[in-house]
Amino acid sequence: MTSLPETAELPGQNTPHTPAHPLRVLHLLPDIAKAASEQAAVELLWRAVRTLGADAGVFVSAIKEEAARMSIRSLLACDPRWAHQYANANWHDHDPWLRHALDSQTPIRGEELRVRLDEREFIEKSTTLGFASSIVVPAPTCFGGARYGVLVLGSNHAQCFANGDYEMLRIVSRALAMELHEWLLRALREDLLERSGITPDEIDLLRHEAAGHTSKMIAAALGVKPRAVDYRFQCVSAKLNAPDRRTAMRIARLYSLI
Repeated sequence: MTSLPETAELPGQNTPHTPAHPLRVLHLLPDIAKAASEQAAVELLWRAVRTLGADAGVFVSAIKEEAARMSIRSLLACDPRWAHQYANANWHDHDPWLRHALDSQTPIRGEELRVRLDEREFIEKSTTLGFASSIVVPAPTCFGGARYGVLVLGSNHAQCFANGDYEMLRIVSRALAMELHEWLLRALREDLLERSGITPDEIDLLRHEAAGHTSKMIAAALGVKPRAVDYRFQCVSAKLNAPDRRTAMRIARLYSLI
């Protein structure tokens, strides 16, 4: 999880509410798409948060690599104490914002969430750290519950998003959420390529698996023995920390390698 350094200017509890200028955020979207680093993306998120009249913003991405393995990454423009709490208390397991993004594609105000008993501590702590009121904006993908994200804009002021600007905020925030998600997914793809050391030939091998080709069929196409194909699948599975070739192919799809 990443946030700005602690020396960055942070919104205080007594910060006066600033007016929102939703349409101005649209001019930031091309810059987000071209952001050269995570730090640059976070700085643009801060600008968007302030332009929207909010005090805090977080974008969280979830990728379900296996049934019992979830990868969580984020871009944070908020109080560092919130990020610390999220990581140390395993809040991603009790995050109603993330759960809403899993169940729905519709942006809602935080007060409209149906909060479960095990999620109340998350809400109570977040309320004191920049999210007294909030807008929860899902960022869906074609992978459904296997890959999704959520943007949350927060304010230190209760009922901040209950005014007439809400409908425009909701529309613009959707566009912002999707751009942030696209940027983060590209960054995750590049990170996986670097960490795993997976080669173009191994990616082609996973494309064969995605097409439903057997080891014999792949061996015939590559001019090698089926046993050699099986060994190559073992190698690429190990690189992706996957138990088998099918899971390796699934991970490659989720990270847009194939």
